[in-house]
Amino acid sequence: MMLTRSFNLLAIIVFSAVCPQAEADPPEDESIADKQSCVLLLHGLARSARSMKKLAKHLESEGYQAINLDYPSRAETIQELARKTISNGLTQCTDGYTVNFVTHSLGGILVRQYLSKQQIPSLGRVVMLGPPNKGSQVVDRLKDVSGFGFVNGLAGGQLGTGEDSIPNQLGAANFEVGIIAGTRTINPILSLMLPNPDDGKVSVANTKLEGMSDHLTLPVSHPFLMKNKHAIRQVTYFLDHGRFDRDEEKKNK
Repeated sequence: MMLTRSFNLLAIIVFSAVCPQAEADPPEDESIADKQSCVLLLHGLARSARSMKKLAKHLESEGYQAINLDYPSRAETIQELARKTISNGLTQCTDGYTVNFVTHSLGGILVRQYLSKQQIPSLGRVVMLGPPNKGSQVVDRLKDVSGFGFVNGLAGGQLGTGEDSIPNQLGAANFEVGIIAGTRTINPILSLMLPNPDDGKVSVANTKLEGMSDHLTLPVSHPFLMKNKHAIRQVTYFLDHGRFDRDEEKKNK
């Protein structure tokens, strides 16, 4: 019993652990021609806008208006986070610009939640990195363990795989969305709770979403998807073309 309790506590800590990638920020690049297009970036659970900084800089260098949103991911429910964060983000996009989203993990569920209630007339494309679109078995296993709510907040507890979980109540995508899933893990404890392949937080199968436009896997772990150079290139390619670059994918297999 004591061993099981210790394992669960360690798993909870690992689930929300922030694992910063040891790399310098990319050099500043001059922006190319303005695309008349805004990208709202949404980080994942227990992370901050800093985790999306490299991706935001790249998008700016490609001519997008990048709005890197910060939000208190553990402070409120998914419903409240989506309403407040995305409403705030939309006010920062230049009037008349197409509105796109690039998200990591929980951020993708916020977009789905918002779009299930509100329309964005100027909506363009969405790219999700490691989204728990069908929930995560890790949450199923740990949500009732003492300390999970304190570490992961209200939103974290809503990410299970049951029919009552928020991701599974939102239905199919009725917008253009490309999804990138990771297939490597640095969290062997959590991977024991997940069907393979997985990225240490979410299984590849559970990133998929009915109605999605395209789906891609990369040999990257969940905490590093938004900083991986191949993932970043694919994000831009999907925003530009509505599909992922399969030639680029073959180079990285």
